[in-house]
Amino acid sequence: MKNLIWRAETVEMKSLNNLFITMTSKSCNNHCKHCYIDFPMFKKTEDFIKIETIQTAIEDTKQEPIQCIYLTGAEPMTHPDFNTILRLCLKRCSVCICTNGSLINEKKARFFKKVSEETTNEIIFQISMDHYDEIKNDTIRYRGAFRQALFAIKALQKYNFTPIIAVTNYYNEPEANIYNGFKELFSNSNYELDPNHITFSPWYDKNKTQETNIEYKNQKLDCKNSRVLSDKGVYSCPFLSNDYRGRCGNDFKDYMKKTTLETDYCQTCLKSKEPIFSINFSNFE
Repeated sequence: MKNLIWRAETVEMKSLNNLFITMTSKSCNNHCKHCYIDFPMFKKTEDFIKIETIQTAIEDTKQEPIQCIYLTGAEPMTHPDFNTILRLCLKRCSVCICTNGSLINEKKARFFKKVSEETTNEIIFQISMDHYDEIKNDTIRYRGAFRQALFAIKALQKYNFTPIIAVTNYYNEPEANIYNGFKELFSNSNYELDPNHITFSPWYDKNKTQETNIEYKNQKLDCKNSRVLSDKGVYSCPFLSNDYRGRCGNDFKDYMKKTTLETDYCQTCLKSKEPIFSINFSNFE
């Protein structure tokens, strides 16, 4: 009799190259309809990570080959100590700010320029925009999101930053079409969009049953070289931050290096050609 029990694949982390810090799990100034985070319906939640927790993690991982620290979460820039945390992380390595861009204006961009001049490490910006068409973008995000993101990009450009556009392919359109649409959009503001400065991620539909028979073929998964720090411990990837299925330990003194690809989130990552959350820095060499 054949064994009909389905067993999830197990992946072992090769090296800790990327450290994601969940600045907040629930605090965001926007509640986009395609977001994988379940936000509280009525109560405003403040679950900001403590600076001391980040300091301890950086100390515990000083022997690890971390290339980049990602400030992420719901909206990381809502953290009341965001500026201090940014400076703290830049002492360790380059920092990528994963944001919707709504809190970036010219004054903030000028601050980022000042901070970047204080260090040899780099500040990278990953701005969420899901479509080059304003109506399509704002339909799934919120009214005004498109123009706020454009304003943030222009402000950052003024101070010589080149943001990466992070696209969640909600409409399941050919990536080439989306890229060409953004390229035409930005050409009007003298921004020559490079293929390396736009990333595409499949949409995780939490209301739909995901496939469970996707074969693991050594894909480029975030959990193979990344871990997430939140106020509740260490987790395998941003999708599973504060989810018991992705928990790896309390801190980086002793944490699990293995991850089981057992969740619907894992199936979403398996369908992606590249890691969903981390940056492939080899494209910039």
